[in-house]
Amino acid sequence: MSRLVFVLLDGLGAATARRCMSCLRALTEAGQARFTELEAELPPLSRPLYATLLSGLSPARSGILRNDDARLCPAPTIFQRARDAGLSTAAAAYSWMSELCNRAPFEPERDRLTDDPALPIGHGLFYSQDAYPDDELFRDAEALRLRYGPDLLLAHSMGIDFAGHAAGADAPAYREAARAADGLLARYLPRWLDAGYAVLITSDHGMDADCGHYDNTEPVRQVPLWLAGRAWNGLPLPARQTQAADLMLAVLGLAK
Repeated sequence: MSRLVFVLLDGLGAATARRCMSCLRALTEAGQARFTELEAELPPLSRPLYATLLSGLSPARSGILRNDDARLCPAPTIFQRARDAGLSTAAAAYSWMSELCNRAPFEPERDRLTDDPALPIGHGLFYSQDAYPDDELFRDAEALRLRYGPDLLLAHSMGIDFAGHAAGADAPAYREAARAADGLLARYLPRWLDAGYAVLITSDHGMDADCGHYDNTEPVRQVPLWLAGRAWNGLPLPARQTQAADLMLAVLGLAK
């Protein structure tokens, strides 16, 4: 088994990733990472697709079809599976992750700072403002890693999604948010790899020119996925978004 960092770059479409993620492209071309593209499940909304990435269930199977459906994921998540196997877990993430994995509804005064190994996400720094800066988010994730040394760590940034909703996928601001996230990964990814972590980087959905991500279109549904670290050797790239959870469980050494 290997320890795992799961990076979720919210709202990053595949076309923008191919254009703007130069650090990840460099690692891929050097054979230090693997890249593929996936089609996001429908509906291509954040909370339903968080549940998909965490559990492997499509929204139609999980029953979570709306962003305002604030409840626990109805199937075991990768965090629950890791906790039940005795692994340590942590997340720097949007508050909906706390609701899907730990308890719902999210109560900021109780849940923003989580330190309870009995919960699926035992150590958490959760934010609830979409404009939460990506550089602060990655610092949060690294602080959790350095303090707790988790076996499973989620770093979930919202800056790309926020820029897309404000300006649309064709806007310089959206592309610049993707470039900024790539620059942050250039800082932190080598640290995680040097510490022996496997790293999976993906997105929940893309973005369209209408400043949204609801339609059944390529800019909305086509998302990137990268694998970095030796622990992925011998494991296949996923063909569907629903396969990401099982892939992460496999690298953690947990059976499906």
